[in-house]
Amino acid sequence: MIKKILVSQPKPSSDKSPYFDIASRFGVELVFRPFIKVEGLSPREFRQQKINILDYTAIVFTSRHAIDNFFTLAKEMRVTIPEDMKYFCVTETIALYIQKYVQYRKRKVFFGNTGKMDDLLPTMVKHKTEKYLVPMSDVHNDSVARLLDSKKLAHRECVMYRTVSNDFTPEEVATFDYDMLVFFSPSGVDSLIKNFPDFRQGDIAIATFGPATAKAVKDAGLRLDLEAPTEKYPSMTGALLHYLIELED
Repeated sequence: MIKKILVSQPKPSSDKSPYFDIASRFGVELVFRPFIKVEGLSPREFRQQKINILDYTAIVFTSRHAIDNFFTLAKEMRVTIPEDMKYFCVTETIALYIQKYVQYRKRKVFFGNTGKMDDLLPTMVKHKTEKYLVPMSDVHNDSVARLLDSKKLAHRECVMYRTVSNDFTPEEVATFDYDMLVFFSPSGVDSLIKNFPDFRQGDIAIATFGPATAKAVKDAGLRLDLEAPTEKYPSMTGALLHYLIELED
């Protein structure tokens, strides 16, 4: 019987989130509690990469975290970002977020539609004389670099922020009584093991989103009860709804 679910993400900002429909329909308690958090590098740490932001004419943003940490770091290092700096973002939502820091002008902000670099690449190729800087997390692969190399674009990737465990308080550890845990990244699974080194799964169901997260659960020697996305259930909420319906039958 599943009555209390821990979702390792921030609480949805909209009351219309499918999570709340699930809670109402099945009478389950949903607790939103991120297992990981993002923290920016210090100016000293960033300088060790020997990168001068002003050597670049365009910035590639793959997330809001990248935007926050880019502008925060620039401010801390007293770097004034030029008015004519161009910004290339993987989605329109991320592009609009830039307004938090600079005036949004279409002639200098470009975005893709799918959230994938492949979709943004044709636009970047149209601006092939730009020198691209790509702020990233400490956990990343070389896929972006390989894509930009394939089009002979001038670029440099740099680490501006890191993913760290969002440690549980002693009170949280003492009241850890969930029937199901929902993970969205391998780092979240690592955080569970770090915070609960003696974790015994027992009857606790574990759900994951993405193949890398599923692999992390299996590598940790844990049982994976629900995996998303699938062709039939592309979202975690859709997969979770189906899983709870099946439990009722």
